[in-house]
Amino acid sequence: MPGAMSDPLQVSTIHCQPYRDQRPGTAGLRKKVEVFRQPHYLETFVEAILRTIAPPPGATLIVGGDGRYLNEHGIELITRMAAAHGIGKVVTGIGGLLSTPAASLLIRRQRAAGGLLLTASHNPGGPSGDFGIKFNTPSGGQAPASLSEAIFATACEIHDYRLASLPPLDLHRPGRQRFGSFTLEVIDGPAVYAELMESLFDFERMAAWLRDGHRLRFDALHAVTGPYAEEIFCRRLGAPRESLLHAEPLPDFGGFHPDPNPVDAAHLIALANDAAAPDLIAASDGDGDRNMILGPGMLVHPCDSVAVMLANAQQLPGYRDGFPGVARSMPTSRALDAVARELGLPCYETPTGWRYFCNLLDAGLIGLCGEESFGTGAAHTREKDGLWAVLFWLNLLAATGRSIPDIMRRHWQRFGRHYYQRHDYHVDDAGRAEALVAELRARLPALAGQDCAGSRVTLAEDFCYRDPVDGSESAQQGIRVFFADDSRIVYRLSGTGTSGATLRVYLERHEPAAGRHDAEAGEQLAAVAKRARLLGRIEHFTGLAEPSARI
Repeated sequence: MPGAMSDPLQVSTIHCQPYRDQRPGTAGLRKKVEVFRQPHYLETFVEAILRTIAPPPGATLIVGGDGRYLNEHGIELITRMAAAHGIGKVVTGIGGLLSTPAASLLIRRQRAAGGLLLTASHNPGGPSGDFGIKFNTPSGGQAPASLSEAIFATACEIHDYRLASLPPLDLHRPGRQRFGSFTLEVIDGPAVYAELMESLFDFERMAAWLRDGHRLRFDALHAVTGPYAEEIFCRRLGAPRESLLHAEPLPDFGGFHPDPNPVDAAHLIALANDAAAPDLIAASDGDGDRNMILGPGMLVHPCDSVAVMLANAQQLPGYRDGFPGVARSMPTSRALDAVARELGLPCYETPTGWRYFCNLLDAGLIGLCGEESFGTGAAHTREKDGLWAVLFWLNLLAATGRSIPDIMRRHWQRFGRHYYQRHDYHVDDAGRAEALVAELRARLPALAGQDCAGSRVTLAEDFCYRDPVDGSESAQQGIRVFFADDSRIVYRLSGTGTSGATLRVYLERHEPAAGRHDAEAGEQLAAVAKRARLLGRIEHFTGLAEPSARI
């Protein structure tokens, strides 16, 4: 067949110097594009991954990315390096595109040795933007910290890498390209993913809802979910093409910061506030693992979204049996806890980072999980899943016949409302943000019982997580302070940027079921925000009197 070649593959050894700045963060290695374009930089990190995981001869590897600048170059390079390491088959999507949840699904279905995902998630793309690469394990989930550290240690010692000589690869033609004992398989990622979604949601009911005149707008932000949205919403559910916004994947995301939140997707907030707003407005991020849900005049905060999902899951075909348990990241509001408590389900509290959910999912302890940073997921994959969350809400609207504002009002009248907001302080000098956290950590033992801006501190601690599956401990995962008025503040440093530091301050206050639920979050949290500034001495350490962003 075209492109075939006989054994053995010609493998070259290329000498290089190690880079010692390749320690992965919570979701792989993320750097500016200019860093990855240094000679042998990407090759060194890929070689470190392949040497560390040491896949058996003939193994399958899933490789794909979110379409950002360097995506196809990176996939062709990884394919040649995988072949040189004895990998039998690399599976990728058309054009090298695979959303992160779709890649996780393929890893599990193909029983692969893992997956290399080229993404910097919600970070900007293009030649002056960010690039990233992460390894997902055979479970489909993110690499644990111990494996990431092992990869980093290997990268620090690498002085050469291996590269197979292959003919030009065609990433845009579905099918198998065989090169001796090695195969490159290009699959239709959106079709494979859509088939799974059809097994979980009532596509017929959602299609009828759309035929009845209800309107959907989904914004892919010129990132990877555009083709997935076209396959599902247009081809399978019959939504008109104008239901999709910015659906063509572009290397620079069309100039968008592909992060579905009220700041970076302000145009969707404006659309929701329009008098003729569609019934459902939604968006996903660069690699398809995050989501934003809006209805007429309303943003559904991700903390509320996962709680509503749990409260209504049995109305959807894939979840009629409910869930064995649920989990949320520690900074995420306690709205999910309130629903789990009423339903008699365990609710686990984990550190920030999706990998902490994976052990709970693999052990069957949970079936639904979420985090405040617009990520929600379930047991169908081992990554958060933006389009899955949108389909969940679409199916819920179709099943109940209610609007998003009505669903939210009913939910708060039953469980109360957890007013919630995240304040981000972007600090150019990471040392200043680290000093704030260190100083606050040192003061924790003396805080309990103290009055702070009108309320007494009932508990102040540095969150330490003990995994109920393997017993491992993760210390210093965020400082949290509880108050007598049922409010809470959390301080932590973000691990997803590529320069400086971001201090994230999470504010929460519970309003009982009989209380007021229609106020602005900022108004209801003003006193808690004041406490956070005073307690953390934020302006003293960062020089910032106000947050860089409120989300």
